Amino acid sequence: MGTFVGKIALVTGTSRGIGTYIAKTLAKDGATIVAVARTKEGLDKTCAEIKRGGGKAFAVPFDLQQTDSISDLVKQVNKMVGPVDILINNAGIWRYRHYADYSHDELNSIITLNLIAPMELTRNVLPGMLQRDWGHIVNISSLSGKKAEPFNTVDSASKAGLLMWSDGLRQELHGTNVHISVILPGYVSEAGIFHDSGLEAPALLGTSKPQDVAEAVVKAIKKHKAEIIVSKGPIKPLLAIGQLSPTFADTLVRWFGVVKLSRKRVEPRK
Repeated sequence: MGTFVGKIALVTGTSRGIGTYIAKTLAKDGATIVAVARTKEGLDKTCAEIKRGGGKAFAVPFDLQQTDSISDLVKQVNKMVGPVDILINNAGIWRYRHYADYSHDELNSIITLNLIAPMELTRNVLPGMLQRDWGHIVNISSLSGKKAEPFNTVDSASKAGLLMWSDGLRQELHGTNVHISVILPGYVSEAGIFHDSGLEAPALLGTSKPQDVAEAVVKAIKKHKAEIIVSKGPIKPLLAIGQLSPTFADTLVRWFGVVKLSRKRVEPRK
């Protein structure tokens, strides 16, 4: 019997990419999945795959940028399947730009989906978790939340915000049976935005597979891990150096090829 039998897991960003792997992995461990994303076709495909594997899944199309309606989403989920026990904040967007080329709407949409939506979802499900004395929130951040990525500065800011908010909330929840974890992937192959770019990751950093991220999520929940880095490269020493000397870390990032790669991903403003 799976660890999460009887638990309801709401997973955002499940119409494609890493979110599908997370949802399917949790379902294999017994969780009932509530799949949330804007695209109904992708959600239906994910749920169908889960059901074929013997799991339970429900598709709920919803635009998480409509943050003033998230409370209605949570009420809908409560009525449909019951209260949320596990919340996976995975949905996110980013735009590679020279910073001066971002529009106001792009700034707003990135921060809203990547940071405000997870905070609002958590605000709506947390009281029930505390009342039932069990719950786990997992935020999918990024290594760019630890060391910012040039030409992707707005996403980096949102991921750093997600990390720091999680840090504070983890301390706030100490002594309860509700936990919060952050997963920090680097470059991910096979699925997701980096994979879709068709570019190769810097050789010194390499890539991880989306299933690695999904398994990190399960590990974080089972073992109450605060943070898990998912990366093949020498990331922890780089992050430690960055705390001691940010500008030297900048030099290392350039040497690794991160800046060159990010520049290749810059999109012209439309």
